[in-house]
Amino acid sequence: MLGEEARVLLGFLPNSTPSSSQVKAAYKKKAWETHPDRFPVSQRSLAESNFKQISEAYTCLQSGMRRQVSAAGTYSWVVRTGVPRAHGGSRNHALIGIPFLLIVLGTVTLGGSSGARAYRRQKEAYPSHNPFLP
Repeated sequence: MLGEEARVLLGFLPNSTPSSSQVKAAYKKKAWETHPDRFPVSQRSLAESNFKQISEAYTCLQSGMRRQVSAAGTYSWVVRTGVPRAHGGSRNHALIGIPFLLIVLGTVTLGGSSGARAYRRQKEAYPSHNPFLP
C-alpha cells in the first residue's frame, strides 16, 4: 500500500506528514467506526475488508515513520525511542546479558545444593525399606 493511499484511508491529506500520535489517534477512530463486531452479520464481510484496509494503512504509515531519509540521501532506521542507531546499533548484547546469566546460574547452583542437602537429611531421617528406591 502506498503512503498517499494510506493517509487518505486514515483521513489525512495525501501529501501531509502526520505525526505518530496523530496516525495512532486516526487509526483508533477509524478502527472503532469500521470494526466488524459493530455490524450485523449480513454486512460483516464488507466491514472486515474495510477494517483490514485500515489496519494495513496504519502499519504502512507507522513503518514509514520509523524510516527517515537523512540529509545525505541515505536511509537510517530510528528505534521506537526516537534515537537513531549509531554505526548499526549496539554490539555488546553479550556483555549486557552476562550479569543476568551469572545471577540465574548462582541461584540455580545455591538452590540445587540446598535442595540436595535437604534430600540427604530426609533420607537419613527416614530410610527406605524398598530396595528399588534411592
